[in-house]
Amino acid sequence: MEQDHIATAATETATRARTRRAILDAAVTVLSANHAASLADVAEAAGVGRTTVHRYFAERSDLVAALGADVRERLQEATVRARVDDGPAPKALERLCLEYFELGDRLMLLFDVPQFLSWAGFEEETDSDRVLVRLIERGQAEGTVDAEADAEWLQNVLWSLLYAAWMQARDYGAPRHTAISSCLHTLRKAMAAS
Repeated sequence: MEQDHIATAATETATRARTRRAILDAAVTVLSANHAASLADVAEAAGVGRTTVHRYFAERSDLVAALGADVRERLQEATVRARVDDGPAPKALERLCLEYFELGDRLMLLFDVPQFLSWAGFEEETDSDRVLVRLIERGQAEGTVDAEADAEWLQNVLWSLLYAAWMQARDYGAPRHTAISSCLHTLRKAMAAS
């Protein structure tokens, strides 16, 4: 009987996690298309009722905070997948860029939707930020990344190039592989040691 209760609780937890994920994924799609979309619009896109969305996210600000936390978590996972400690720093930067590029829809949402600018976590430095700066500094110490530029400046250059690549794909219809190839080409030149 105890086993049945544990199995039921695990199933409910898995179901709740799937529902929450569906709501967050729908919110990314809906809010990317219409920054003023309502929670009802998100519910419709997620295939759940409005009351279900309100059970998970009572207010729009709760949904914004959850989306922000989700992006931070995905950035951390992408940073781990990029294996930034393997090989020369420029190659690790390219792997990191490729991983981050895949998060474009979520990251563009953070940059483009005004509500995220007031989200408490927007300006907080993350582990991923620190890893990126350390990677750039490692490249500078190795002599493979421009040592005359400030590491934080080069971090912002990387983000700017990613933003440009996402815009090329989303707003100008460039094929994704063309956008990321242009991003990586420019990144190599921008970060190259003199």
